[in-house]
Amino acid sequence: MRTIPVLAAVALAIAVPRAARAAELKIGYVNLQQAVTEVDEGKAARDTLKKEFDQKQKMLDEKQNELKRMKEDLDKQMVVMSDEAKREKAMEFERKVNEMQQVYVQMQKDLQDREREMMKVIFDKMEAVIKDIAVAEGYTYVFEQQNAGLMVAPPNANMTQELVRRYNAKYGKSGAPKKADAKKAAPAAAPAAK
Repeated sequence: MRTIPVLAAVALAIAVPRAARAAELKIGYVNLQQAVTEVDEGKAARDTLKKEFDQKQKMLDEKQNELKRMKEDLDKQMVVMSDEAKREKAMEFERKVNEMQQVYVQMQKDLQDREREMMKVIFDKMEAVIKDIAVAEGYTYVFEQQNAGLMVAPPNANMTQELVRRYNAKYGKSGAPKKADAKKAAPAAAPAAK
């Protein structure tokens, strides 16, 4: 008869710590791509990148129009040119086309590098904000929704909107910490020596 209460006590002792540990475990997730498109700094970065792209596209369009005019002139003059002149003009045209293609490839690379740099700065700040949320809200683990391959997760574990709210409150459009946060981040001044 005594063995039943002892076994029950052992089972309870084993079950309680597991239940307590499960209660302590809190898992959240964020969608960083969504957050970047929603934070003010991300919107400002996209606007900046769009302006840069539009400027470069305008330059490319001008070069393309120049090549088109050159081709039209070349086609008109072909009938009166010597074979040597035709070859030279065709080679010059081909060289200009190749130059434009190289400019296009370089511009694409520059824009991608610029976007990567801007997004890295934002992602680094987001990581710090996520850590702040995790500590304040008691999250044990926080996963990135897309990279973690989350297929199903409860909506109440989604921290994305809270990340966007806190990020905007801390950084705004400029990306610099707002005045209250900047004062907290600044080291305390050393007392003046007498």
